[in-house]
Amino acid sequence: MADNRNMFLAVGLSLAVIIIWQFFFIQPQMEEERAAQQAAQIQAQQNPTGSAPGQVPAAPGDQAIPGVPQAPAAGDVAVPAPTAAIASAESSARVKIQSPMVTGSIRLIGGRLDDLHLKDYHVTVDPSSPTVTLLAPAGSAYPYFVETGWVATGGAPVPDSNTEWTLEQGETLTPDTPITLVYDTGAGIVYRRTIEVDEHYLFTVRQTVENNTDAEISLYPYSRVRRTGLEDHAQFFILHEGYIGVIGEEGLVQEGYSGLEDDPVMALPQSDAGWLGLTDKYWATAVIPDPGKSFTPRFLYDAPAGAAAASYQADYLAEAVTVAPGATGEAVNRVFAGAKKYRIIQGYEDTVGVDRFNLMIDWGWFYFITKPMFFLLEFIYSHVGNFGVAILIATVVVKLIFFPLAQKAYKSMAKMKGLQPEMTKMRERYKDDRMKQQQAMMELYKKEKVNPLAGCIPILIQIPVFFALYKVLFVSIEMRHAPFFGWIDDLSAPDPTSIFNLFGLIPFDPSTVPFVGAFLMVGVWPLIMGFTMWVQMKMNPAPPDPTQAMIFNWMPVFFTFLLASFPAGLVIYWAWNNSLSVLQQYVIMRRQGVKVELWDNLTGVFKKKQKKGAT
Repeated sequence: MADNRNMFLAVGLSLAVIIIWQFFFIQPQMEEERAAQQAAQIQAQQNPTGSAPGQVPAAPGDQAIPGVPQAPAAGDVAVPAPTAAIASAESSARVKIQSPMVTGSIRLIGGRLDDLHLKDYHVTVDPSSPTVTLLAPAGSAYPYFVETGWVATGGAPVPDSNTEWTLEQGETLTPDTPITLVYDTGAGIVYRRTIEVDEHYLFTVRQTVENNTDAEISLYPYSRVRRTGLEDHAQFFILHEGYIGVIGEEGLVQEGYSGLEDDPVMALPQSDAGWLGLTDKYWATAVIPDPGKSFTPRFLYDAPAGAAAASYQADYLAEAVTVAPGATGEAVNRVFAGAKKYRIIQGYEDTVGVDRFNLMIDWGWFYFITKPMFFLLEFIYSHVGNFGVAILIATVVVKLIFFPLAQKAYKSMAKMKGLQPEMTKMRERYKDDRMKQQQAMMELYKKEKVNPLAGCIPILIQIPVFFALYKVLFVSIEMRHAPFFGWIDDLSAPDPTSIFNLFGLIPFDPSTVPFVGAFLMVGVWPLIMGFTMWVQMKMNPAPPDPTQAMIFNWMPVFFTFLLASFPAGLVIYWAWNNSLSVLQQYVIMRRQGVKVELWDNLTGVFKKKQKKGAT
């Protein structure tokens, strides 16, 4: 039948897209991420407290960037390369950071922000597991820091990575108590650095220089984010990780971590608005120049021979600050270091004026679907307190939005069923002439005002919602470690149970089986989803073509194994959506006076098995 062929094509194409996408992109990435998370958990358990203030391991030092030209800015002035050797971290005092959402310390040698932990986020779903470490000092497994400073012309002394700052004001950096560091060059120039932190993830760094000499000095403020090695990292086809920034009229600029391997310097246009940094799936660190002040940004990649890991850097050099004798100059910049939580990110854009900061979150090409889906889930969650329940309610909302379209489609399908006897006669009458058979059927469709493509509409509606929800579950930190009920303690992760070890009764981990291990993790919710899909297909008569009938019979099984490795929240959505579709189709078919063949089709399956057994 034409309607069955059209539905078969639509479902077949959708299945092919999902299989290719899952097998060649998502599955390898999820396996890499799972392995990285396990490694991170082991490392965190071995060093549960992170780098304690004043007890950081000795640093081997930052490596210079040989052969990497400095991007020109303000003549020949550019951000300095990392100091070839860093003074021993053991001899460096630290200033503690304590705020509602972060904890860590600032090292007085160099004045770097290089020790930061996110208090609200843990390595695993276990609340007793270590908190996430975002920034780490030199000498740790994955050094990651933010540095601000000055570049001078004319030989004026400036602080560098080995400069020992003195704590002039404050004891602990909190939202209520900023700190001030001071460095006296002994040559008539005194530098101060006042650092503030808000209640979330924003640091404000105010640099001042006091010129007590008899000559004018010109200094260029800079700031950079630099990390060496990549912890808990896997490249995702649907998610950007790496260099990121918004640079004035240039807009959003993105480059993967491996994107600069062939050309290690990416010079960006000069601007007076924007920000830049490094981003991962859930976390990011960015430097934000003072709005209205001109700056020259760039991205750098560094992989010196013999180095254990490559380094990645995003930096900018701001316009010169000229300080007359006896005067004081100032430069202000901000640093974001934390979780990419939408409301916080958007808040900095709205209140602080960070240009298009919401682009820090990768909503994807179909942001016009993904963002509304996120807003809907977040709104419902604010009332029910459970993202799993929010997904169930959001599914009903989406159903109601598309109800008129789905209603029309199901009515057309019901009419198609009513025309089955007449269509069967046409196939018999023109069984030797396919052309006349198709013409006769099209005339019948036109006469009865039936759309043969109606069966595709419910499926086509579900596909964009499916991908939008998948993206939300994948990229939004709000979904990370979000529990449902029972054994589902993370909606962004697959159902942890498996039928192949009787849901944990047998001491065997199916995921360890080479190549197919991920597909053997068929848990309770994937089975529920497969069953609801099977029931939905049994609402309609089997296609007359044996090949089509066989594919339709096996399709729920394919989807059960395929979606088993998808986030549990997505599988729950699909199962719930199938259940609502069965109920909706049942009501419409009864109102149209069309026989619901669900029971007959279900019992027919077992009758066929009994007949085969009897023979």
